Amino acid sequence: MFQETSLSVVIPAYNEESGIAKIVERVLAMRSALYEQGVTGFELIVVDDGSVDRTAQIVEQYAEVRLVRHGFNRGYGAALKTGLAAARSEMVAFLDADGTYPPEYFPRLCAMVMDGVDLAIGSRMSGAESEMPLSRRMGNWFFANLISFYSNVRVRDCASGMRVFRRDALMRLYPLPDGLNFTPIMSLRAIHEGLKVEETPIPYHERVGRSKLSVVRDGLRYLQSITWTALGYNPVRVLGTLGVIGVGFALLVGLGLLVARLSGVEQLSGWGVVAVFLALISGVAGVSLFNLGATFNYLISLFRKEFVRQGLFGKPIFNPPLDRHFGWMGWVSIGLGTAVVVVALAMGVGGWPIERLWLWLVGGAMMILIGLQLLISWIVMRKLEELSQREIAVQRDLEAVGEGAMRNGKPSIA
Repeated sequence: MFQETSLSVVIPAYNEESGIAKIVERVLAMRSALYEQGVTGFELIVVDDGSVDRTAQIVEQYAEVRLVRHGFNRGYGAALKTGLAAARSEMVAFLDADGTYPPEYFPRLCAMVMDGVDLAIGSRMSGAESEMPLSRRMGNWFFANLISFYSNVRVRDCASGMRVFRRDALMRLYPLPDGLNFTPIMSLRAIHEGLKVEETPIPYHERVGRSKLSVVRDGLRYLQSITWTALGYNPVRVLGTLGVIGVGFALLVGLGLLVARLSGVEQLSGWGVVAVFLALISGVAGVSLFNLGATFNYLISLFRKEFVRQGLFGKPIFNPPLDRHFGWMGWVSIGLGTAVVVVALAMGVGGWPIERLWLWLVGGAMMILIGLQLLISWIVMRKLEELSQREIAVQRDLEAVGEGAMRNGKPSIA
């Protein structure tokens, strides 16, 4: 049974013999400060993630520490999950074994959680003294802003390895990865799951020993996992943004062509042809990506059995939603495209040179393709919407039948 005011601290360690003793002693020294904060129970768990040095032997010298060992190196996130599973307290914390994070700030983080915060994060990017290398600072800034964009919530330090949170929040945060991308995915999931997340500034010092973070390899892993996770919550935010960029580029090229034609330019240069070619691709692809994102939102609603309405801008803008208009928009686009093609073909039959008509033919074909995309997406989304609401509709109809039966003096079947 969990103690409501107790804290379990988890330290994942892999070949940290040069600094593990110091960080363990600093964490243990925090027990009195935590007690003054109202934390009456405490335990420290070190997870040795398959170290080949003396990390485990050093930890074994501390009777107050629980040591959990992996037979082989499984990864930072895997070590944390092992420690979290072994934790016995209602509040759980973790920090790295390399001495970069100050355990002296645990009382402040615990106070935040005890005051109603679900996930309290020690932020290295909020103005406190920091010795973080420039390359990692830039990477952290980029990924924090990426998560902020995907979640529509301001995040300053998405990869902080010092956190305190309620243990019962884990069921809403899992699944989490086994690698170093554990922390940014935790931040992203926490925000999308509606947990109360707050950051507080902490100082950050250069690590003891060699860093295990690869800027390129782990940076790419961060990018892939953050984007992939965001697709599971609000796909239209990710795909729809790419779609809007594609359509915007196509409209920009179209505006340029209109201005050029009004200025008396009748023939395109080589770069002009390239621009038109790219605009055609980006226009069709942009509409397809936007539709795919909106369709995915309905799939998520169907899977989670709840109405998901976050949208491209992170909150509802159009009422009814924009995708409800895709049907008539599709027919209009097909109609306009067909009209342009028919007129252009008629002019060609009448003797107009093809070099003056090809752009109209291509533009008309593009409008027809976009119209078809909109129509197909409208049909799919309406059916997904119907399926996602089917359970509610069945329950409503059964209740209506039950009420009707009672009014007629018959037993209710609901």
